[in-house]
Amino acid sequence: MERGVEFATLTRIVIEHVSPAVDGGLFAAKTSVGDVVPIEADVFTDGHDLPAACVLIRHDDADWDEAPMVPLGNDHWRSQLAIKEPGTYRFRVKGWIDTWATFRSDLEKRRGAGQDVAVELKEGAALVSGAARRARAAGADGDADRLKEAASVMRRKDTAAGTTLALSDDLHALMSSHPDRRRGAAVSQELEMVATRERARHGAWYELFPRSASPDPARHGTLRDVAALVPDIAELGFDVLYLPPIHPIGRTSRKGPNNTAAAGPDDPGSPWAIGSEVGGHTAIHPDLGTFDDLEHLLAELKRHEMELALDLAFQCSPDHPWVKQHPEWFRHRADGTIRFAENPPKTYEDIYPIDFETKDREGLWRALLDVVLFWVDRGVPIFRVDNPHTKPFAFWEWLLAEVKRDHPDILFLSEAFTRPRVMEHLAKIGFDQSYTYFAWRRTKDELTQYLIELTQGSVPDFLRPNLWPNTPDILTDQLQEGGPAAFRLRFLLAATLGANYGVYGPAFEHMESEPREPGSEEYLHSEKYEIRPRTPAAGGLRELIARVNLIRRGHPALQHDRTLRFHPVDGDQLLAYSKTLPDGKDPVVVIVNLDPVHPRSGWVDLRMPELGMAWDAPFTARDLLGGETFSWTGARNFVELHPGHQPGHVLAIEPGEGRTP
Repeated sequence: MERGVEFATLTRIVIEHVSPAVDGGLFAAKTSVGDVVPIEADVFTDGHDLPAACVLIRHDDADWDEAPMVPLGNDHWRSQLAIKEPGTYRFRVKGWIDTWATFRSDLEKRRGAGQDVAVELKEGAALVSGAARRARAAGADGDADRLKEAASVMRRKDTAAGTTLALSDDLHALMSSHPDRRRGAAVSQELEMVATRERARHGAWYELFPRSASPDPARHGTLRDVAALVPDIAELGFDVLYLPPIHPIGRTSRKGPNNTAAAGPDDPGSPWAIGSEVGGHTAIHPDLGTFDDLEHLLAELKRHEMELALDLAFQCSPDHPWVKQHPEWFRHRADGTIRFAENPPKTYEDIYPIDFETKDREGLWRALLDVVLFWVDRGVPIFRVDNPHTKPFAFWEWLLAEVKRDHPDILFLSEAFTRPRVMEHLAKIGFDQSYTYFAWRRTKDELTQYLIELTQGSVPDFLRPNLWPNTPDILTDQLQEGGPAAFRLRFLLAATLGANYGVYGPAFEHMESEPREPGSEEYLHSEKYEIRPRTPAAGGLRELIARVNLIRRGHPALQHDRTLRFHPVDGDQLLAYSKTLPDGKDPVVVIVNLDPVHPRSGWVDLRMPELGMAWDAPFTARDLLGGETFSWTGARNFVELHPGHQPGHVLAIEPGEGRTP
């Protein structure tokens, strides 16, 4: 059976495995300003002819441009695309028979074998004359004259001179500038990448509950109180301030302290039980303040070069105005009552899930879109989305596309601690960042394998990880049992393994570690159900946070994920890894003691080429945490780390002689 053969043309080039291509191009790949994206493909042909390839690139509505591809061996080709502007990049890989390279390779073999090449030189001269005509047509008269003269030399009887000229680098560069791409040419399917602003690629998040922000323990915190904390949070080096829902909280079935079923008259309830008689998702809790106060907070954040992230939780308390206005937007039980939220055996009587498959789907979906646009119009640039995996994929794909069509700089973080394929699909359909399983990865093998999965291969083409050592819902057993050293360790890992990371700030700064009950990851006296004012934290953890965030800003290698590489190091309690900029500059090596109790020592074997150096090169390793300077030579070097002193080394690598070009 014929496979679409056209006898008028003969396509001999095969182009396969073009990347990045998420699910074969079904979804757009993700990138950000400051990234350098490798565009790769297998390009080959039959017989002994040599192929050539380039990438055709179009940014938004601009004209098509092109970038050369270089062969990496085994028919694999690559081009590096530097992302300098946000927007949509469309690209295709084009391949063709490189007639000149084929001729040149054949000529060199014949010369090496001592064969007469007079006829071959005449054939080559014809190729050069064709390039001269193409140069003339393109207005490159100088190149055309040089090519015409070269063809003349190759036709003369002096085959030695003609051969030398034909194999020269200068003529090869001229011929490469005016190639003949007609023979056997093929073009891949068109693929798409969406480039977002730089904040999508890297950032340090700080989460706090505004109702606990009051300096007076007897008073409910306000957005003005939060604004007063911004200078301190900015001084710690954070980029994003994330607030849980700031909306009115329902009273029906309100939860009490520690998630008890009965709340007292003064218990504030869960911020995720959204809606009361004073408003729903487009209202601010009266005790938190007004929209003027929100505007003041946004201005204060901007003054300190920070951004605000608001929680987007599409669920309602029984008192939400929508319950009376649109009862059809909720699921009803057989007795006619609205079904409250459940995750057996857990029950959430204070929350009604929304029925996304309601008969009034269009009305519901547009109302939810209006909620997002309402806050966008008031200057909110980032949304942390609560449990998106419990809503239809189709809804999120539609909503995210609708928002980004007119507001492409708005970012969405997916909070979906669920099955890996579900988390990945949410990223594919448009979420800019994703929570991960980092909090539960503890051992050397677990961390290595998981971070390789997140930063290498196909996953980083669509998923940007955001690493959190704790959240209001997650107090891991390591933080419960490991003391201050465990907090220092988990922070250093999150902030150096991930370009994006976050902490549930006040609890983390105060190293709160007491669970509600044994075996639980819930905090005792969880701030989800109580107002928890705290005195300012002090001590080494704040110093470490500020220092590491300063290092992240001073060494932009730590603002990238794709360059993360692990290095062999002795034992199962030492972890060594590095990052560089996409061009290989600014190498930083991190060596961490995963044991929060005991000192550990061993030999690290650095993969020197990953750091831009020869295997035996001397270099200086300057510890950006402790201030020590180590003069090392070659790959193998000794390290010793005491968890009571510091969890690891963050080493700026300053190559001496022996750096590779």
